[in-house]
Amino acid sequence: MVRIALDPTPYNNTVHLLDFPDLVARLGYEYLQLTPNPDFGRHFHYPKVDSDMIAKLKKRAKDAGVTITSVLPVQRFGGPEEHHVQAAIFNTTRYIQIAAELEAPVVNTEFSGRPEREEESEFAFYRAMEVLIPVLEREGVQLNFDPHPDDFVEDGLEAWRIIRGLNTDQVGFVYVGSHTFHLGDRASTLLPEIGDRLGAVYTADTFDHHRSNGLRYITNPPGNAVRVHQHLNIGDGDVNWTELFGTLKRTGYLDRDDALIVSNVFAEDENADESSRFQLAKIKKLIAAA
Repeated sequence: MVRIALDPTPYNNTVHLLDFPDLVARLGYEYLQLTPNPDFGRHFHYPKVDSDMIAKLKKRAKDAGVTITSVLPVQRFGGPEEHHVQAAIFNTTRYIQIAAELEAPVVNTEFSGRPEREEESEFAFYRAMEVLIPVLEREGVQLNFDPHPDDFVEDGLEAWRIIRGLNTDQVGFVYVGSHTFHLGDRASTLLPEIGDRLGAVYTADTFDHHRSNGLRYITNPPGNAVRVHQHLNIGDGDVNWTELFGTLKRTGYLDRDDALIVSNVFAEDENADESSRFQLAKIKKLIAAA
């Protein structure tokens, strides 16, 4: 059965980490992905939970009937500066241990690095992974990468090639709906190639920044090196959700016991409850239709 998890980022300023399980249960979800949070760990920082808080969080989740599926730290695996790489290795080693302690043996993350220094960043990534893969194997944790806009690799196919080059089943791919048009807008051909190395799918909508002759967004001055995308409710953007879920069905992902789909809308904080419930219902409909 597909696990549908909530990314609770919209609640970071109003809900304590230990209250997240009760929150997602109230919204109708059975699964929770832990994402950057002041009490859990911020972007590019060392995690801030200790064993006592982990034990309390596990108990709160069990009492709420919620399963923590995964954790999402953001670290600079692609450097390219040496201190970025060392920090990513150091911090992520602890995040891997936390995932194992939470009995949520999946870490979903991003490549980071710098697109204008792609060659150096790729080298930094492989050096970081040379250290971290043995840690993943020892702890029994899966690490999955999302080629995020403004990472050193943004194109989905090239990101898959980089992951494949690691030559390990311990590392997989995260397909993010709201990054569709940076990934190359080719779910129907990319996902079959990734196959069973697809570790998670995130569901939020976005606009196609290539449309309107590249003028869907206007930045000043023209030519700014910016990456634009949104995390909207499904249906509020240009992503072809029927195609995406149809491809997930054809590739067998929706029939996997470990299939993970995460709702991660970030543009509706003032309507977070309504948005979260809408997303859950919509994802279930898309799965049924597929």
